[in-house]
Amino acid sequence: MAGAGADTLEDLYRAFPALVGRAPTATERAAFERYADLLIRWNRIHHLTALRTRRDIGRGLFLDSLLFRALVPPGPVRVVDIGAGSGIPGVPLRIVEPNVALTLIESRRKPVSFLHALLRELSLTDVTVRHGRAEDLVRNTPELLGIFDVVLTRAVGLSRVVIEGALAYLKPSGVLIAAGPPPGVPRPRIEWDGILEWKDIDFSAIGVRRTFLICTRAS
Repeated sequence: MAGAGADTLEDLYRAFPALVGRAPTATERAAFERYADLLIRWNRIHHLTALRTRRDIGRGLFLDSLLFRALVPPGPVRVVDIGAGSGIPGVPLRIVEPNVALTLIESRRKPVSFLHALLRELSLTDVTVRHGRAEDLVRNTPELLGIFDVVLTRAVGLSRVVIEGALAYLKPSGVLIAAGPPPGVPRPRIEWDGILEWKDIDFSAIGVRRTFLICTRAS
């Protein structure tokens, strides 16, 4: 058994029962191990994340991504991750939820190249990468308009413009799930007239509390 200080993903795997309701499968473990290895290799040149160790990647990226799962409706669902970066939060969610059909949107070239390499490495199905700004893609690619059940975003600021751009991707009654500020940090004031809710979820079994912004597209 790995020691407490070992550079492993064991913290992530120990959190699985709290986050997913079960232990990780061998297939999921293998996928997360390959994901972490690839991210560390690319990070040496491309600096995709400030996290440098497997343990920090497991807690700061993979575990953090699985916190979103509590709010994603049961599958099958079509999910678009806006500002996906290195695949966070969409790819970890897809690893544990095969019923998710995932589209990753990223405007920067290096993360897009990483995402293509990652999908080849993990052999994930029903995952698509789109290179471009989210507001441009939905305007110039009609097949993306109003087809998704869920929009996820972790990496962008929360504003009326961001919300309205994200909702264009959603079906009626679809939801935008956005990472909120850390505990103790004031929530941003958002001037928007639609259905908006701040939701705090307490993952007490792993000592984590997280705030999310939930916006629903009108029917």
